[in-house]
Parts: sequence; structure tokens; C-alpha cells
Amino acid sequence: MNLTETPSAPTPGRATPAGRPGRVRRACPAGRCRGFTLVEVLATCALVGIVAGIAVPSYRDQQTRGRRADAVAALSQLQAAEERYRANNGLYSADFGALQVAATSPEGWYALRITLDGGDHYHASANAVAGKAQAGDAACPQLVLDVAVGFAEIGPDRRCWNR
Repeated sequence: MNLTETPSAPTPGRATPAGRPGRVRRACPAGRCRGFTLVEVLATCALVGIVAGIAVPSYRDQQTRGRRADAVAALSQLQAAEERYRANNGLYSADFGALQVAATSPEGWYALRITLDGGDHYHASANAVAGKAQAGDAACPQLVLDVAVGFAEIGPDRRCWNR
């Protein structure tokens, strides 16, 4: 006889789990057992681990690509300010104060730099700020804008500019 089955009559000397003599009850009535087995729990944990291993790097990559828009916005604002300055003064400027533009991107992920090559050509770059999450962007740590007499070239790659 299985120990979890109830005998038809109480057996003398046999105790219930509570220590009282009487009928032995089944651990779980027929068809009413609830819960998960260890194998089911482990299989679920393994599946969650595999999905997380695939999803987390993809999510981080999307975040990194999304933060590049901060550099694109900053360089676009800088280019517009340079063109306004050039229209008023005839030359480009390397002074952020004269251009009335911040030296960092709007969200603070990038630091801007301007180098003049004569009065009619400038080189602007947005470099990922060290110590922030965007500094780990190996594909595009720097976005570049070269402008000569109003004509712009972007770099290092069009994908860095999300184009």
C-alpha cells in the first residue's frame, strides 16, 4: 500500500502526520495538486536567461544609436549658428560664445570642438564624453562635420548620422 493513500479503516498504532491516530490523508487529493516541479522551474529560468542574453545587447545597441541623435542635433545647431555668423561677419568662428551655442550636446552625451581652416572652412566634431554610457560606442565615438564655403560633408560614416 502506498503511504499517501488513505486506508479504508484506521490501522491501530498508525498515526496521522499531526501525530493523532486515525485516517492517513493523501498529500494532494486526486487531480488537485498545484505547483511546479523543479524541472519546470529550471527550464523556465533557462529560457528566460536565453531570451535576456539576446534582448539586452540589442536593447543597449539601440540606446547607443539613439543617443547619436544628440550629436547630430548639436552639430546641426552649430552649423546653423556658423552660417548665421558667416552671413553677419563674412567668416566662420571657433568661439562658442560668439556663436551663442553650447560646447556640449543638448543631452550632454557629446562635447563639441571647432577647428578653423582659414576663414571660409571649419571642422566641427562631437566626441563622446568620457565616463558616460555613450563613450562605449565603438562604431562611432566621434561624429565629424567639415564645412567649406557653406558646403558640408559628414563623417566618419553615414550610419553614424543615422542616414
